[in-house]
Amino acid sequence: MEGNPKKDSLRNLLLEKRDNTSFDLLKIASEKMQKKLKKIYAFKNAKKIGAYYPIQSEIFTQDIIQELISNGKEVFLPKVIGEKIEFRKIKDFSSLEQGRFDIMEPKDDCTTDNNLDVILIPTVGISPDGVRLGYGHGFYDKFLAENNTATIALTLEKQIVKNIPKSDHDVIIDWIVTEDRFFQTQR
Repeated sequence: MEGNPKKDSLRNLLLEKRDNTSFDLLKIASEKMQKKLKKIYAFKNAKKIGAYYPIQSEIFTQDIIQELISNGKEVFLPKVIGEKIEFRKIKDFSSLEQGRFDIMEPKDDCTTDNNLDVILIPTVGISPDGVRLGYGHGFYDKFLAENNTATIALTLEKQIVKNIPKSDHDVIIDWIVTEDRFFQTQR
C-alpha cells in the first residue's frame, strides 16, 4: 500500500525499538494502559468497542478484552477480508482462530458490525498530533475513512515520535495512551 521510503525506514527503526522491549516491561506497560483507558470518556462510555489481538511486541490487550466482556460490553475484533478489515463480535477467546498474517481473528460465524463507539488501534509509532504509523497495509486507514469511530492508539512512550510523514489516506487518531500518560490529539 505505502511505498514511502521515509515511512518504511521509520517503521523498521520503531519496530526494532519495540521488539527490544522485554516481556515483563510490556506486561507492566499494558497493565498501566488498561487503567488509563478507564479515564477516557469515549472508552468508558462506549457500549461497542473494537480491539485487536496482539502480535509480537504489540501492547497486550487480552486483559482489556476480558475485562470488557466481563463488564457486559460488546467487543469486536478485526477480520481481514480481501484488502479491508471488518469488525466481528466475540463472546470470548474461543471465538477466535488464526487468520491472515498469523493474527488471531474472529471466526466466520461471528456477527459483523462496523458501527462501533471506539476502537483500540495497534500502533508501530505515532506523533503527538495523532499521525499513526502502522504496518503499511492501510487496513485501519481504509476502515476509519469509511466509518466514523473514536480511536485510541495504545503505544509505548518510546514509540511517540515528533514527526511522522503524513499521507493523504492517513486517518488522525483521537487519543494516545502510553504507560506514562494519556492525551487527546489536536485534531
